[in-house]
Amino acid sequence: MTTGPTGPRKWAGTGQPAIEASGLVKAYGGTRVLDGVDLRVTAGTVCALLGPNGAGKTTTVRVLSTLVPPDGGRARVAGHDVVAGRRAVRRAISLTGQYAALDEAQTGEENLRMMGRLSGLSRAAARRRARDLLERFDLTEAAGRRAATYSGGMRRRLDIAAGLVGDPSVVFLDEPTTGLDPRSRTAMWDMVGALAASGVTVLLTTQYLEEADKLADRIAVIDGGRIVADGTAAELKHRVADHRLDLTLTDARAYDAVLRALGPRAVARNAGRREIGVATDGSAAHVRALLDEVDPERDAVRRFAVHGATLDDVFLALTGGRPARGYASATGHEQKETGDV
Repeated sequence: MTTGPTGPRKWAGTGQPAIEASGLVKAYGGTRVLDGVDLRVTAGTVCALLGPNGAGKTTTVRVLSTLVPPDGGRARVAGHDVVAGRRAVRRAISLTGQYAALDEAQTGEENLRMMGRLSGLSRAAARRRARDLLERFDLTEAAGRRAATYSGGMRRRLDIAAGLVGDPSVVFLDEPTTGLDPRSRTAMWDMVGALAASGVTVLLTTQYLEEADKLADRIAVIDGGRIVADGTAAELKHRVADHRLDLTLTDARAYDAVLRALGPRAVARNAGRREIGVATDGSAAHVRALLDEVDPERDAVRRFAVHGATLDDVFLALTGGRPARGYASATGHEQKETGDV
């Protein structure tokens, strides 16, 4: 990757924040979509902005990328104020939305060469840059095909490549793997990791818990227009609980009774399966105490299992119990203890 006046290498490894936001407010039609967002992303790292639909993820990105002005608060990206230094911010960033923004009538190479020319490169430089990016994103064989013929994963790769023509120091990826199949999603994850390794700062919005856990150096959980938690995946898991006790109840009446008894301590629930999750420190004494509390007659709990805490638990505990994509199928934790009651 080449070096420019605001290019990645100016920021990578300095420990300086590539993104700073303080008290960001944005309202539409009297509704506050952002209600005091505070965010800090160190240069050369990947930060995942994780939250349910309507939490404010995309609006945060739109403000930071200068697409819309904030109604309150301040933000700086790549050292420039997003309002006073709007043009400088735009020269330093790349934004890729949920859907690829390409000229489908042009070939992959023509799309990249066009972006190079729009970025001020000479014809020869734009051609070289296009070829470099096509090779980097494994699109060389499809370079001469119209973008309309590309698969979803190829289109997304070409879209990100187009955003890198200008050598940005900060890349915003707004739910970039939405709608992709597992193979294409894995390829996209590899590319995000490569971007960070090259010194680019990445702010990634996602609803996929596995994606945030795998890619992000830090995770900011947003809900109701506010950042409700910020830290590494391990820190967030520890904040909620070291472990989770999963209870399977004997019938619907027992399920309702145990749910009432636990109240807000229930960090996961599934009425159809009559399953409830509750935070625990994982010790035998605490597990035994919880079982005695919710099932003193020993006829309500059919079985139990103790797991290490996951991002699922973090998400559900911090966002009012609204599940994210991937919650139902997340199986990355190791079962440590099971038993029948």
